[in-house]
Amino acid sequence: MWTAGAESPRAERANYATRNRTGQRQEELDELFQTAVQRYHQAGWQEKTADGKSSKRKRGGQFGHPRHQRPAFEPSEVDQYFDYYYSGCPDCGGELQYREKLQRVLQQIELILQLIQITEHRCVECFCVDCDKTHVAPIPDDIRRAGLVGPRLTALVGYLKGVCHCSFSTIRKFLRDVVGVKISRGQLRKLCGKVGESLEPAWQALLEQLPFEAVLNVDETGHKDNGKRMWTWCFRASLFTLFKIDSSRGSDVLLKVLGEEFDGVLGCDYFSAYHKYMRLNENGLVQFCLAHFIRDVKFLVNYPHKQNRTYGEGVLEATRQLFKVIHRRDELSAEDFQAALEQASGVLTYRVVWDVPETSEASNLANRFQKHGDSYLQFVTTPGIEPTNNLAEQAIRFVVIDRHVTHGSRSEAGQRWLERIWTAIATCTQQVRSVFEFLQQSVAAYFQGQTGPSLVPDTS
Repeated sequence: MWTAGAESPRAERANYATRNRTGQRQEELDELFQTAVQRYHQAGWQEKTADGKSSKRKRGGQFGHPRHQRPAFEPSEVDQYFDYYYSGCPDCGGELQYREKLQRVLQQIELILQLIQITEHRCVECFCVDCDKTHVAPIPDDIRRAGLVGPRLTALVGYLKGVCHCSFSTIRKFLRDVVGVKISRGQLRKLCGKVGESLEPAWQALLEQLPFEAVLNVDETGHKDNGKRMWTWCFRASLFTLFKIDSSRGSDVLLKVLGEEFDGVLGCDYFSAYHKYMRLNENGLVQFCLAHFIRDVKFLVNYPHKQNRTYGEGVLEATRQLFKVIHRRDELSAEDFQAALEQASGVLTYRVVWDVPETSEASNLANRFQKHGDSYLQFVTTPGIEPTNNLAEQAIRFVVIDRHVTHGSRSEAGQRWLERIWTAIATCTQQVRSVFEFLQQSVAAYFQGQTGPSLVPDTS
């Protein structure tokens, strides 16, 4: 709330006008006004209505915030110009002298009437008079592989299906009503199949790259595929993300994907599959998610038993202090940050494993931390890794939304399509690349029988 004795920015603005009339210097007035704006944001002030209740923040631009405007298109981006001028003076009808200065400019974006181009490829029959044979020139391979729909429109269908979560019926209506072409749902499914096949080399290259990554965040989510329980695994590296659908949630998936010699850091939750994998692989390190640990601590804080609540509150406060240090990373020097991090993690360890009440709930948490405390605090001694698994959980959120909207897949071919399109979308987003352009290039290369663009980051 606004501090006692201070005035709201609205009142300060009224005082600003009053002082201006009294002849106070403009520089002092500007400084007073900016100070009022800063106090407004620092104190979290809210105006009060007539009944004394605080009003909610208004929609749109906020008082004191800088204005944001869309930048104008460059001259090279403008396709057509229209100049408007008077042929004579609108007041007296006199002769006008035109100036080069443009007083007002309005740029407008519009869909063109004809969005598609229809081409007909015809094979002309030829007759050889010398050998008495008839010949027909073949259609180029890339045109023949594409068939009815060209590479850009094929990529658009894949984009609508994968990125925009559209059903085949919705895509069919969009193409019919907006683009002006009728394509059946069966043909749309075949087009998505072509997009998926074009993405297979890029997906396979990322799969082969995973074991060599220094840091990987992993998460998984369950779903049904035609009534059968399946799991979507998310492997998030620093510059790419790969999704893999499997019928297993066990460590065998990690062994197939990462192998037995993965020597990086694995960020994950406390699920048993990761425990087993790290026992089978002695080369790698693990960073268990501290956010999941906090959820378990909050369970103790809300537990009816008083001893559990007291113990949980102490651990939770130590965890908060640790995250306060983490959030000050940019404010401290590297040496001071590391020292503060080690001190806060030491306090947390003491809070968890010492003075533990004799209850099964508190003992389970303390035993877990005593056994795997180094894995919870791996980020303290290993720079460059996060204390939580939020990166993988954020990446897999798109998958959950897509599955809820489109109801997932019902076949193995559908699973392969989802793996590849989800991987392409997430990785292009990380690498700040256009998803549509990547799909278009991949489809065009697939039709030409060539290798498409890669998603493996170039670190050279």
